[in-house]
Amino acid sequence: MGPYQSDHSNCVYVIAINNLSYFIGDRVLYDNASLHIKRRDKIGLIGLNGTGKSTLLRLINGDYQASAGSISKGAQCTIGFLDQDLVSYNTTESILQVAMQAFEEACELQKQIEATLKDLEENYQDKTVEKLSVLQENFDRLDGYSIQAKAEEVLEGIGFKTADLSKPLKKFSGGWRMRVMLAKLLLEKPDLLLLDEPTNHLDLPSIKWVEQYLKTYEGAVIVVSHDRRFLDQVAQIIVEVTQQKLISYSGNYSFYLEEKALRSEIQNNAFQNQQQKIKQTEQFISRFRAKSTKARQVQSRIKSLERMDRIEDTIESMSLVNFKFSFQQKSGRVVCDLNEVSKSYGDINIFNKTSGIVERGDKIALIGANGKGKSTLLRIIAGHEHISGESKLGYNVNLSFYAQHQLEALHLNHEVLEELKLCGSGKTELELRNLLGCFLFSDDDVFKKIKVLSGGEKSRVALAKTLISESNFLLLDEPTNHLDMLSVQILIQALDQFQGTFVLVSHDRHFISQVANKIWYIEGQQLKSYPGTYQEYEYWRSQQNQAPTNNQPKPVSTKKKRIKRDQGDKQWKKLQKDLKQTEELIEKMEIQKQKLLGQLSNPEITVHLDALNEASEAFQANESALEKLHSDWEQLVLKLDSLEANRS
Repeated sequence: MGPYQSDHSNCVYVIAINNLSYFIGDRVLYDNASLHIKRRDKIGLIGLNGTGKSTLLRLINGDYQASAGSISKGAQCTIGFLDQDLVSYNTTESILQVAMQAFEEACELQKQIEATLKDLEENYQDKTVEKLSVLQENFDRLDGYSIQAKAEEVLEGIGFKTADLSKPLKKFSGGWRMRVMLAKLLLEKPDLLLLDEPTNHLDLPSIKWVEQYLKTYEGAVIVVSHDRRFLDQVAQIIVEVTQQKLISYSGNYSFYLEEKALRSEIQNNAFQNQQQKIKQTEQFISRFRAKSTKARQVQSRIKSLERMDRIEDTIESMSLVNFKFSFQQKSGRVVCDLNEVSKSYGDINIFNKTSGIVERGDKIALIGANGKGKSTLLRIIAGHEHISGESKLGYNVNLSFYAQHQLEALHLNHEVLEELKLCGSGKTELELRNLLGCFLFSDDDVFKKIKVLSGGEKSRVALAKTLISESNFLLLDEPTNHLDMLSVQILIQALDQFQGTFVLVSHDRHFISQVANKIWYIEGQQLKSYPGTYQEYEYWRSQQNQAPTNNQPKPVSTKKKRIKRDQGDKQWKKLQKDLKQTEELIEKMEIQKQKLLGQLSNPEITVHLDALNEASEAFQANESALEKLHSDWEQLVLKLDSLEANRS
């Protein structure tokens, strides 16, 4: 596929889907569905797993043929399709060379130019000089002299280091290969980009880079994604696959949620009214069917029922986790103590004498770029890595670890329901089936053998086992992978109910923002901490990025012992004392906040207006005080780091 060259100034639609039907055996995926895609549309394609999102992309791409209806493509419209099959692509060419395949015509001209220059060195002729001039003119017209810089910019934007660009593609894992194929596709600039879960193999910095790229992309984009924040940033239209139809909403994902709730309310009211009318008509028919004097009226009502356009009932797409995640024993205050931990793989240093503490009630999201050591840190906490230094679990800590390698611990010959019964949670079969339903195992699916499940299905079984293990400390490595939006929301509900402690790794910003009360990240082989939500962390980082480069504050360190200083430095000692007191106050105010939230959520308080007003005022005062304390904490840290910088 060549670079974007099409002129669609007179083209209304890039793709027109009209009355599409598609069947897989007896199963109907689409029934008379329609969708028209204009040149610069940015579409987020959503729907429950199994509704046919990826199938629609393949139908548009021409891989599958419609059972009925049509998919029309604009004249000279080019399509680029990113799907999971591209992971298997393998070559000894460097990743830079693979990405530059996007500039097919320019690369071919470059080869011809090099060959012509070689001819000139061996046999100088005027006609060869003229040929070279034409080749170079065409190469310049295609902006050929900047294609390598463009390829390098995109590859580095999605996470590759400059030193990686010359390495062969075959040396990289599937996830990194997918990034290369994404880079190639973005550089091709087709008229229509089809992206199937593009964020699955990206880390947070890369996701943000792709968001900005797609926002200004000149062509149309259809993206399948379960990342709500990504859809909010990129999509201008949401298309939901539901009930074999394609339903459009003119806005991003947040708009879709509001608009769908409004539409559902209107539809539900219309459905209820129609059902009432149908019931009354059927009662009339039943009552007067045998009376000859009412025969004409009865027949009229029968025909009216037959002609009636039936309004479909609304489908409730949100489930609630309706059982409690419990554990028999509460852990001590310190759940995990990391002390002067160092870890290396050969010559690659991951951590260098870093420290940190996980305390009871911490809900920590460990974020950042891939390759920094996030998963390694979880394995260190779990005791699965050899380290120098110390990683020690606290009193009464019962740990459960979810990661992709947990799939290997599943018993292949067990049924799904049988596998969950092994956890010894004491849950009834009904409760276990309810949980499995939340993770997309419904009806007879719970009796499937583990060995016949897909990788995504095995992941969901392992995650369900982790959640009911009755552990008071959870380690979760990318728990939202292979989950659709509904399942992610259910997981959020589950973790919100969880009374224990957890540390999780995720690149799903919506998920992190909903579950975490503390953010960890890794910089300079050190574990750093921000004592607040992801939204607060993002704001704090944005404020840092706006500071002058020569006065940039250093990130906060979780090391229990900061760099040794002159004990006579009174200013440093006072700042340390103030910082400790502020952190203690924040902890107390957070505990008070939870108590106040508990009072406000008690249904009994709503009947006592004075008590409700008092609790509301106390909560607002607590929020204001917490905001001031967090601001004070940030200022103290900046002063300490500035003092450190001046003394170093």
